[in-house]
Amino acid sequence: MSGHSHWATIKRKKGANDAKRGQAFTRLGREIAVAAREGGPDPDSNFKLRLVVDKARAAGMPKDNIERAIRRGAGLDKDAVAFEEATFEGYGPHGVAMIVKVVTDNRNRTISDLRRLFTRSGGKVLRSHTLKAGNRAGQAFRLAAQAVSRKQDEFGAYYRRQRARLGPEQAIVATAHKIARAFYHVLKHRTPFRSISADDYNQHVRDREVAHLKKKATQLGFTLAPTPAPA
Repeated sequence: MSGHSHWATIKRKKGANDAKRGQAFTRLGREIAVAAREGGPDPDSNFKLRLVVDKARAAGMPKDNIERAIRRGAGLDKDAVAFEEATFEGYGPHGVAMIVKVVTDNRNRTISDLRRLFTRSGGKVLRSHTLKAGNRAGQAFRLAAQAVSRKQDEFGAYYRRQRARLGPEQAIVATAHKIARAFYHVLKHRTPFRSISADDYNQHVRDREVAHLKKKATQLGFTLAPTPAPA
């Protein structure tokens, strides 16, 4: 009886792990397809594709699956499905503003799924143009984001970093979301908000990026050592 229970437990755990890996591979395959569609199938000239492929390899995704996703995204496969990235805005529990970025092959189905998930949790999902046109809170946070975009504090530094990555319009949305999160935490914890300077924020981001690179290098078997700055 104990032996039967032992192998049943192993089988159940293996099935659960295989299901998680399958979901992760499906998500990564879609990200690879989108990156290949936007920038081409060559990872050497498509930086976004190279990052996603590295992430897929780190997750143990088979090489055949990666190559098949690249061909599908680049339109080289006869049964290629057109994936696209979409961004939606909405409100979660307690009116918390959210930005949801998805990869989908069916925008209408995704909107329906998101609306069902948000409604189940007491929130609602809106299209970007709806939030821009009619929601006063969204407009207020956008105006705040535009106001801080030139300031030398962490919000201004965050906006400039996002503008370099996403462009000015998406940077305003991302900064508005950051302001909304800060506003929510002030109300929730009843503590005053203390902003840091742009230099301190940029240094914090650089330190975090260096720590991430060191961790990645260690996983690959390399050791990174600091070198003194030239005089």
